[in-house]
Amino acid sequence: MHRACFIYSLIMMAASTSVSADNVKRIQKADGSVEFSNVAGAGQQTVIYKSQTGEGYVFSDQKPHHGSFEVLKFSCYACNPDSTINWHTISLNQVSYVSEVQRIADKYNVDPALVRAVIHAESAFNSKAMSKKGAQGLMQLMPGTAKDLGVINALNPGENIEGGVKYLAKLLSLFDGDIKLATAAYNAGPNAVKKYNGIPPYSETKVYVERVGILHQRYQRES
Repeated sequence: MHRACFIYSLIMMAASTSVSADNVKRIQKADGSVEFSNVAGAGQQTVIYKSQTGEGYVFSDQKPHHGSFEVLKFSCYACNPDSTINWHTISLNQVSYVSEVQRIADKYNVDPALVRAVIHAESAFNSKAMSKKGAQGLMQLMPGTAKDLGVINALNPGENIEGGVKYLAKLLSLFDGDIKLATAAYNAGPNAVKKYNGIPPYSETKVYVERVGILHQRYQRES
């Protein structure tokens, strides 16, 4: 359905000072997260384009069609099996889209803590996040999936959460409430989960399921 490869670069980038594409430092943060770029052996790497609109700076891994932009290169944290981020201590977001998440989670009978965990893993609560494969918004909906779910504007937070939770609810139903299989399907697609009769042996999907699980438990405890 989509990939979370660039998401945590956006989290850490938002919390750090601006850098150029040619001279990016490695930063060890107090919460255990690490930011680095152009480091040999650091894992997958994503190009992020920084541009400015009337609403401020926009970070995307899709090259802007108009205007000036700055190229930033960041390593992929969320899909890197060797990531040094401590997912047990990285800061949670308990304040963004609280009412929307609660209302829509209740509507589809999905644990709101799980919804927050998926949003955290997918977009770090960045409603304008877009992946190079075309996934959009908070829950990183692909255009075709968004259309099937009745989402007209995937960059609208309310619509995106509605579509993402609706899809997550379908996956939970399909896999008899098994959260690990449902989140694996959210990342790799339900057919992949069926094909392997479990979590697909994709390194990205395996770490995605693990990290969503950690975030889910933490959001439950701290809700």
